[in-house]
Amino acid sequence: MKLPTMEAKQWVNHSIQTSIYQPIQSRTEQLLRNLIVVLFILSDLLMMTLAFHIGKVVAMAVNPAMTLDGTNNTYTVFIILSWIVIYGIAGLYGRRRLFNNAHEFRLIFQATTSGALAIIFVGYMWQYTVIDRWWLMVAWGLSFLMVGLGRSGVRLIIYLIRKRGHLLVPTLLVGVSPESYYLGEQFAQSKSAGIRIVGFADDNLRVGAKWGNFPVVGSIAQLDELIRNHNIEEIIISTGSLDQEQLLSLFKRYGVAQGINLRLTSGLFEMITTGVKVEEIASVPLAHINKVRLTGTARLTKMLTDYFITIPGLIIGSPILLALAIAVKLDSPGPIIHRRRVVGVNGKEFDAFKFRTMYVNGDEILAQHPDLQAELARNHKLKDDPRITRIGNVLRKYSLDE
Repeated sequence: MKLPTMEAKQWVNHSIQTSIYQPIQSRTEQLLRNLIVVLFILSDLLMMTLAFHIGKVVAMAVNPAMTLDGTNNTYTVFIILSWIVIYGIAGLYGRRRLFNNAHEFRLIFQATTSGALAIIFVGYMWQYTVIDRWWLMVAWGLSFLMVGLGRSGVRLIIYLIRKRGHLLVPTLLVGVSPESYYLGEQFAQSKSAGIRIVGFADDNLRVGAKWGNFPVVGSIAQLDELIRNHNIEEIIISTGSLDQEQLLSLFKRYGVAQGINLRLTSGLFEMITTGVKVEEIASVPLAHINKVRLTGTARLTKMLTDYFITIPGLIIGSPILLALAIAVKLDSPGPIIHRRRVVGVNGKEFDAFKFRTMYVNGDEILAQHPDLQAELARNHKLKDDPRITRIGNVLRKYSLDE
């Protein structure tokens, strides 16, 4: 297929077409999406049930004398439903994960492993419940494999539905360039990827002009209006057609916006290197901006760590923390806790607290040592810092101040 020349691009500016694509938003689409979620849940339930049943058979075969109190039907149903909840927390029933299988097996493995660890924890807390290791090991391994197999079957159904023009994500391409032209053609030829190109947003071509097979539906300044009018869910930016200021502006506006997935062609990696995940759609590598740094499974792991390790650890270690606080107070005048304002993810500020390790008049102390001031300006640190208190040296040496 021949790429339009720049002369043709200029010509279409004067040959305005009045027909602009109007996206279809029907109850059928919403019903299909809800049905797909139900199919994934039912598939996972079925595959987990089979896995646990096979695990029970294997456990009884290995040790016929073993009485598996923990494999009765009620207990097994509770475990399976708990695992479904864990899958949901891991994001395995979110729209992006349902319609795009990138990294899905890794998430299934992490969620299934988290479920198995939860069973072990419950068995440890309620020791009257007998959990056979063979049963759990086989159920864990088979659940991972069989859930993945079942989801592949459901995803085949999704691909067949997409080829009929349903379950496609309304997508807007931003910026007119040879790169965006080929992107549009590639997505048009691969309906199973789930992308439906509504058109282009560009500041150079007039509204209604065609670039390839798709119309220009508005300017970049009109993106908010275009998103509302066309129910846009994905924005793909052709980074080669926009300047750096425009790219940064779009990143700030839509990078972490809810309800919109911002994707970039690969030209922006020299500007943004964190919080970016590369996914292939219709054999096209696109960078997706992570709205959160932790995935669902990672959030679950952090929550379990906070509640079962960090909080108990703080309670157990509270006498030591109290002793350190008293030592800081007795060692030198001033507050026990030092508070500082720090910048976190997405520029969000928060307060960080630590034990005070310096004298409150540290600047006055340093002013009495010009040689140390020169060393600090040169190396940004001091080998022997007179501003640090005696207990502060101990706290810093053993990393007890934070």
